[in-house]
Amino acid sequence: MKIVLFTHPSFLGSQSMPRYAKMLAEGMQRKGYEVLTWQPQAFFHKLPFYPIKKWLGYIDQYLVFPLKVRAKLKHCSKDTIFVFADQALGPWVPLVKTKPHVIHCHDFLALNSALGKIPENPTRGTGKIYQDFIRKGFSKGKHFISISKKTQEDLHELHEGKISSSVVCYNGLNREFKVLDAHSSRNSMGNLLNIDLSAGYILHVGGNQFYKNRKGVIEIYNAWRASSGVFLPLLLVGAKPTEKLKEVYEKSVYKKDIHFVTDLDDQYINAAYCGATCLLFPSLDEGFGWPIAEAMACGCLVVTTNRAPMTEILGIADFFLIQRRPFNTLLVEEWSKKACNQITKIINLSDAERQQCITKGLESIKKFDTEFFLNQLEEQYKLIIE
Repeated sequence: MKIVLFTHPSFLGSQSMPRYAKMLAEGMQRKGYEVLTWQPQAFFHKLPFYPIKKWLGYIDQYLVFPLKVRAKLKHCSKDTIFVFADQALGPWVPLVKTKPHVIHCHDFLALNSALGKIPENPTRGTGKIYQDFIRKGFSKGKHFISISKKTQEDLHELHEGKISSSVVCYNGLNREFKVLDAHSSRNSMGNLLNIDLSAGYILHVGGNQFYKNRKGVIEIYNAWRASSGVFLPLLLVGAKPTEKLKEVYEKSVYKKDIHFVTDLDDQYINAAYCGATCLLFPSLDEGFGWPIAEAMACGCLVVTTNRAPMTEILGIADFFLIQRRPFNTLLVEEWSKKACNQITKIINLSDAERQQCITKGLESIKKFDTEFFLNQLEEQYKLIIE
């Protein structure tokens, strides 16, 4: 079996998808398979016409690249499977629809937004056209691997053709996480950030995507501080805050205790989870929810939204669930007050109760093993070839 892996072009500047594609390629190469990576190269995108740079990138992706693919297909053997690292690469699927192929599906948030199903993320006309273009493309596909049952359900609802095979293969954690001493971890993080974290802290890990709900993180923290006599700082680890998020931060009475931590080295991520009192992860939606699995692997308790796939990732460790942040701003204050009770609940746990919750989390993350994940993929690839 030979594998041709379709990936996003590097000029898009994405981080998560290249890591995923790299994991697929290196994992299959370790198993002894020949893996070729096919992706558009920047030609028109390199031209210095910055106002239309995005559109020049589309020319590279959807006009130039297909021509190159058709030429390469003439030299592919019959035992080749064509693997799409992301369903957003759908426009290229028709090129190999009659050949063995499989499409990895991560989340359909952009498409559902374009269809008006997510009011927090309205989509403009051109965005709707683009998402329809992607949908028509992946709907030509027959074989799919989804990273969660929630993603699989969305796929079946949105696919406009006939699906021959569809399985769920949970992601494997792409780096090692382990339980470290909480006191040492807090000292390490405190020294790094020059903040007193000796009593613990509330942690959030994520970017500025709308569904990460970083605004809601601050709203819950504000409500908790207003109702609690306990002082713990809030660390938001990830991307630099947007201007809108800065406005929310500036309005907070507790802003001196809210810290944005950007460009945190990988060596400190494990410590950040292990030193945290809890991970506060009130996402509106997710395809998978990496920080949940990472936190559990580090023995960190998780407060998150009571809907899939967050509950799916938590498994038997779904102790501290909250409602999804309401779209109606008049209801947000009540929501944040109720949500912050879960933080208080965690702080009031006895040592024995806390350890029981940690043990359940460690049990839940066993299904996110990288080698098990790669073995599942290998099996599916072979079945499709056959």
